[in-house]
Amino acid sequence: MRSFLLKWFVTTVSIFIVTNLFHLLYFEDLTVLVLAALVLGILNAFLRPVLILLTLPMNILSLGLFTLIINAFILYASSKMVPGFEIASFWKAFWAALLISIVSALINYMIHKESNVKIHYIKREI
Repeated sequence: MRSFLLKWFVTTVSIFIVTNLFHLLYFEDLTVLVLAALVLGILNAFLRPVLILLTLPMNILSLGLFTLIINAFILYASSKMVPGFEIASFWKAFWAALLISIVSALINYMIHKESNVKIHYIKREI
């Protein structure tokens, strides 16, 4: 549950940052923003894997770049489901989805900077 809430918070903050810096998205108020992040998270959890599986040959041929189109489609679909959350065109959704992914990755990196991964070096004497 904690992991879900953290992902939801990161998505909400990412959408807020991208909206205010790049003006690709519009939301009426904070409630709409939180609801849009929730819908986006649900679509990413359930619809995205199905779309990636269905478009696997195209994704392989494009070396994974078709995933960006899928992300844009999911963001655009979430804007159609949440009243008060608007994206003017598919290409604005494309750039917004790309920027949201980058901002989310940066926020996740800052949150999880203290990870449990340790690298051990072995000294060999010659």
